[in-house]
Amino acid sequence: MAALVAVSLSGFSGYAALLAVAPAWAVEGGANEAGAGLVNGVLLAATVATQLFVPRLLRRYGTTPVLVAGLVLMGVAAPAYAVSDALGPVLAWSAVRGMGFGIVTVLGSTIVTHLVPRERRGEAIGVYGLAVAAPMVLLMPASVAVADRFGYGWVFAVAALPLVGVPAALALGRRVDRTASASVTDEDEAHLTDVGTVRAVLRPTVLLFVVTMAGGAVMTFAPQLGFGGLWAAAALLVLGSSTALARWLVGSVADRRGAEGFVVPLLLLCAVGVGLCVLAVRTDQAWLLVAGGLALGVPYGALQNLTLLIAFARVPASGIPTASAVWNIGFDAGTATGAVVVGSVAAASSFGTAFGLVLLLLLVMPAVAPRRPAAAL
Repeated sequence: MAALVAVSLSGFSGYAALLAVAPAWAVEGGANEAGAGLVNGVLLAATVATQLFVPRLLRRYGTTPVLVAGLVLMGVAAPAYAVSDALGPVLAWSAVRGMGFGIVTVLGSTIVTHLVPRERRGEAIGVYGLAVAAPMVLLMPASVAVADRFGYGWVFAVAALPLVGVPAALALGRRVDRTASASVTDEDEAHLTDVGTVRAVLRPTVLLFVVTMAGGAVMTFAPQLGFGGLWAAAALLVLGSSTALARWLVGSVADRRGAEGFVVPLLLLCAVGVGLCVLAVRTDQAWLLVAGGLALGVPYGALQNLTLLIAFARVPASGIPTASAVWNIGFDAGTATGAVVVGSVAAASSFGTAFGLVLLLLLVMPAVAPRRPAAAL
């Protein structure tokens, strides 16, 4: 588990450091709100496209080279942003980073299920979630402040941290490749087109999609809402901290009490968080943005783990690679959609209108929330 934590920390550090800074770098080069939204949109479109092929890559090459390749793609592409702030090169490097990120995300959530017994899966996913969320706590807000005060080059250098995780990836990959239960077989690959498996995890994935739309929109555009770098950093710090804490704590609770009962209350809290962000933009009150980050962060973190637990509980062991891929696609497609849609609507109208659209989608989600208990968590 320690090696997985090390890999996750390094990989997600590279992701978090540039999540808000790369769009701002494109704006420095003359891009508008829509162009800024495309930066994370392209990153996550490449992520989703890569996630579709990860099980096949695992079957052909094994865990070790695939995992190392993911970290290298992320780490090498990050400093390349410094070459140009023009939108084209920024989008190109974002696509390269997205390919690496797609590998790291699917492997992380798949491997964690093979490291612990099923009855402790929630706790293990909570620890994994903390490792994933911790960089968002520290690097996402810090990167905005560092870029604002010291320049973008320092952030691009920090975003190369995935390279530091390569030794841990080598050790983790060898362990997983020796574990027969973690191997991707022909049966596992067949599940990529198993309509029944996809249908089983569709409802929690749809919920995740909309929740990550909200989170992706706030993380992408907080520095561009007109409140200044320090207020944006404070909002992102609060968002990241509450996300990390929720991801860590909710897993063990779900092991004891199940996951479904928490979903609707958390969706409503998520709507409150986005509503506060709308009020912040409408009233020009920066403290409301920070309050919105806090209210959004708790359900944003908790629902990530809960929807993953629900998805894994609804498929057999052989379907877990597919469930992991579908869940990760929902996560990253939601984040990308939040960035692209909010950026496009904001360019045509305003950020208040754009975030209001996300709020309406969240208010519809309780109607499709899973209510039946999972078979076993």
